[in-house]
Amino acid sequence: MPSPHVVAGYTVPRVMFQVLLALVPVLAVQVYLFGPGPLGLVAVACVTALACEALALALRRRSSQSALRDGSVLVTAVLLALAVPPLLPWWLLVFGTAVAVLIGKHAYGGLGQNPFNPAMVGYAVLLVSFPLEMTRWPVPGPPWDALTGATALDAIGNGLRQGYTMEEVRAGAGFGRVGAAGAEWVNLAALAGGAWLLGRRIIRWHIPVAMLAGLAVPAALAHGLDPGAYPGALFHLASGAAMLGAFFIATDPVSAATSDRGRLIYGAGIGLLTWIIRSWGGYPDGVAFAVLLMNLAVPLLDRGTVPRIHGQPRR
Repeated sequence: MPSPHVVAGYTVPRVMFQVLLALVPVLAVQVYLFGPGPLGLVAVACVTALACEALALALRRRSSQSALRDGSVLVTAVLLALAVPPLLPWWLLVFGTAVAVLIGKHAYGGLGQNPFNPAMVGYAVLLVSFPLEMTRWPVPGPPWDALTGATALDAIGNGLRQGYTMEEVRAGAGFGRVGAAGAEWVNLAALAGGAWLLGRRIIRWHIPVAMLAGLAVPAALAHGLDPGAYPGALFHLASGAAMLGAFFIATDPVSAATSDRGRLIYGAGIGLLTWIIRSWGGYPDGVAFAVLLMNLAVPLLDRGTVPRIHGQPRR
């Protein structure tokens, strides 16, 4: 094709399958820590997502061949499967995946039209509908069916409200050396996968850096002011879905802000909301709700931060 036309090398399938490849370390660490459960959940989510994608496209009288091969629905399925507890009943994941694909994605027109991150729509519906099952994680290492009563994030919130000191709360089985037991290694794996995506220029640095800063800075300030009531920045970065959210969820190009300045505000808002929900909210982790809330703000961010075309009147 002669100039000035440019052939883009980053097609949807190429991007999506590289994202899936970057998620392999996260899955491998989860299997090592929690047993084969995550593999089964990923398989169930992928089969359900492909079936729901085919159903939705058939109902909309659209061709399903290219959509089922582009990998986008598989990314949604794998992200959701990696975000839920490894021993979650399979039928709950089927329900959450169906919600993610049919409501979070196709109710708004399909790929490229959804205002909300589909995986987080499914996760939020599961968390609100089945809070007990969604907050029970196994203790890392065999026996893999030994459930802990609460995650480290949940233990801190409940323990401090009941009058325990930070040292007493952190003595529980759900805590590792830095963050939540097991979650610190999962977050390191997500960081490695995210760094690879940055190196491949699949994602840009603005959202991950802004989100992690938005989470770490208020956590560090609060810990400095009252270390007995607030865990430090390193704990927050190594717990929950911090790295998975920063590099794989918040960077969704469809539901995120489009300008560089908008991405910085968007990422920082997700980080700050995550810290607020973790510190004072009713749910142990806040990444899913923070992402969905900032998805709502994206049209406003784009309106205020996308550079005005020369000659176009101000709106």
